[in-house]
Amino acid sequence: MIVTDATTMTAALMQADVFAERIHIDGEWVPGEGGVVASVAPATGETIAMVGLAGPGDVARAAEGAARAQREWASLPHPARAAVLRRAGQLWEQHAEEIMGWNVREVGAIPPLAGFALHVTAAECYEASSLPSAPLGSILSSEEPRMSLAKQVPVGVVGVISPFNVPLILGIRAVAPALALGNAVLLKPDPRTVITGGVSMVRIFEEAGLPAGLLQLVPGGADVGEAMVADPRVRVIAFTGSTRAGRAVGELAGRHLTRAHLELGGNSAYIVRQDADVDQAVNLAVWGSFLHQGQICMTVGRHIVHESVFNEYVAKLAAKADSMVVGDPAAEQVHLGPLIDEVQRDRVHSLVQDAVAQGAQLRAGGTYDGLFYRPTVLVNTPTDAGAYCQEVFGPVASVVSYADDEEAVALASASEYGLSLGIVSRDAMAALALAERIPTGIVHINDQTVNDEANTPFGGVGASGTGARHGGAQANIDAFTETRWITLRREPGAYPL
Repeated sequence: MIVTDATTMTAALMQADVFAERIHIDGEWVPGEGGVVASVAPATGETIAMVGLAGPGDVARAAEGAARAQREWASLPHPARAAVLRRAGQLWEQHAEEIMGWNVREVGAIPPLAGFALHVTAAECYEASSLPSAPLGSILSSEEPRMSLAKQVPVGVVGVISPFNVPLILGIRAVAPALALGNAVLLKPDPRTVITGGVSMVRIFEEAGLPAGLLQLVPGGADVGEAMVADPRVRVIAFTGSTRAGRAVGELAGRHLTRAHLELGGNSAYIVRQDADVDQAVNLAVWGSFLHQGQICMTVGRHIVHESVFNEYVAKLAAKADSMVVGDPAAEQVHLGPLIDEVQRDRVHSLVQDAVAQGAQLRAGGTYDGLFYRPTVLVNTPTDAGAYCQEVFGPVASVVSYADDEEAVALASASEYGLSLGIVSRDAMAALALAERIPTGIVHINDQTVNDEANTPFGGVGASGTGARHGGAQANIDAFTETRWITLRREPGAYPL
């Protein structure tokens, strides 16, 4: 059954009969080589709509059209590009309720998270609207009688590969600045969330006045991603996803000398010091571990709690987990919605069971009904258990104790990941000093690890990616432009040959 009459939907922006079974190339909704796939609501199993899938040939056609459209777009006066981005920001706000409806049903996001995603998505467009008029170069000193300049110029065509979990934010943060800086974009959202992560962006930018060909929608599987990375017209790839997939993207990009910006997995540490207010720490931890069913790269995975407050912390965290409501966010008010699919549910459950078999104590959760997984608390999890040392991508909190700062640093640092770190302490300066000893891309003192703002640098180290390539003017300019050296002489130079 195809559901098209939800009360949150209006005919104003995203009519299913317009995009159904189609991809978007050169301003037209057309059939894709990859056929069609059902967009399924994970909470109910209902088919929301049928969406089109691209194939490698579609990628080549889209890249050709994007390269053609990009030249004229880049030559426009900067106020023209800025106006499109500002209008896009306004349209995200204007159509927030409609797009939230898709996000809740297709992604399984609870409404507050869906609303936050719309807020950040609009903010990303407003931030990007300032980039066309930003300083895009500098005057250099030269020992020759000439003017020497470094100028940032568009790379041309950018490929954006976004994941299923927060598809709006994790797509727009590359799409908006890339367009603002004069590039064209090929967008490949996860096939499970094509409507939220792809169709909505195409429709918003269409309505905002973006010329045809500058945002091409080519959803598909690994073959589509590989074709995008290998296409010689795509000069930058912005990939967000798992570390395993990111390594493959980086390797392929390296073979084709394509720049790859990789925002990958995480297993964030959350340190609760001996002087922390336990109630406040637990409140933060619940948000950090269980928001969006733990399907966020910044999710708190490892709770590292001082031994003096450990028992109190565990008891209150487990009690809170037991009290949380899990269900369909489109039908009732819940704390947690569904996991994205059975594959992910089974992986989460296997990690939990294996941890218990290795000696972890199950203090809450560890059960599921369909795709609804209970918030889970594991205590004294062995540090080599997958539920502790891997990215779970589910609502699982592993709690261990530490005796002193040296042990806390060792535990927090003993991970291949380095995305986000949270520390709770009444002594903020001591917490900051502790953080400076732990490798990570993001630090939050007296806060949990899941935070995002459009104007801030975002990225991790180690297996979490290639550093801050998103957020903030300088990071975006570096990510989506090339540096060109230009010299000017009043008269032609003379050389002694």
